[in-house]
Amino acid sequence: MSDAGTPYANLDPDRILDAVESLGLHADGRVLALNSYENRVYRIGIEGGAPLVAKFYRPGRWSDEAIGEEHAFAAELAAADLSVVAPLAFGGRTLHAFGGHRFALFPLRGGHAPELGDRDTLTHLGRVLGRLHAVGAAKPFAHRGELTIESHGEDPVHFLLEGGWLPPELEHNFETLAESLLDAMDAAWERAGEVATLRLHGDCHPGNILWREGQAHFVDLDDCLTGPAVQDLWMLAGRREDGPRAWQWLLEGYEQFRAFDRRELHLVEALRTLRLLHHNAWIARRWSDPAFPPAFPWFEAPRHWESVITQMQEQLAALHEPPPDPR
Repeated sequence: MSDAGTPYANLDPDRILDAVESLGLHADGRVLALNSYENRVYRIGIEGGAPLVAKFYRPGRWSDEAIGEEHAFAAELAAADLSVVAPLAFGGRTLHAFGGHRFALFPLRGGHAPELGDRDTLTHLGRVLGRLHAVGAAKPFAHRGELTIESHGEDPVHFLLEGGWLPPELEHNFETLAESLLDAMDAAWERAGEVATLRLHGDCHPGNILWREGQAHFVDLDDCLTGPAVQDLWMLAGRREDGPRAWQWLLEGYEQFRAFDRRELHLVEALRTLRLLHHNAWIARRWSDPAFPPAFPWFEAPRHWESVITQMQEQLAALHEPPPDPR
């Protein structure tokens, strides 16, 4: 297997095609890299058939059991007649190994991101997520992670500070703000109380939803995990200044299939804060991967970290405001 810092160094087009053909398929030689940094994802031309998508998992990130749960969750959702792009089975298996890499093949699906300002679209998305969560609540994950303040807040903060990613003149400000944010997020969870957790999509932003012919098709369950239902909703509801209308429309659809505990709305700004911290630590953790510096050239610039601190200040203020009030 390739070095941890350059896990895809030996994943050239020939090896990609050999991996696909090891499953008995005949590729036509066309390999197109798709937009993905955590894993490597390619559109593969197939002789006499529709193109497929090959996803090569980042070595060392997930265990085989955790990937198996991702695939099983996708299969459950598809069996419940939800439009989820699930992996294809070859020889009864969906996860395969070749040349030191683990990979899966998926059907190619087209579409575009949904228009989130539209009532019909948001209501439809709410209905689909209500159905998705009804499946997700049926049983727990055993091998996937859980969304917590420790995993997505404390750990990222410690990694960024201990790794020296902050410009020295900004370290103290970042650390002080981070401590205040962690306290404010703890308080938000206390206000929410004992909220239920379930299996989630986990990264339910508009880019992971293909909108086609008035229907939502969900892709990329790579970040599926255990957490509160609101995690799959808040990224579709816009910013605070958008008002409660988007929440009203989302929940109008959601509650046709599953009750939503409105106490979870106390977690919206905490979850937004966790995403900010986790995202920056994710880039830092992957910086030795040659794909990351060209993709995020601004990451080491002081101006970026000044912007992060500004966002942290905004989130600290937001965490002291009332939650959204969809009526």
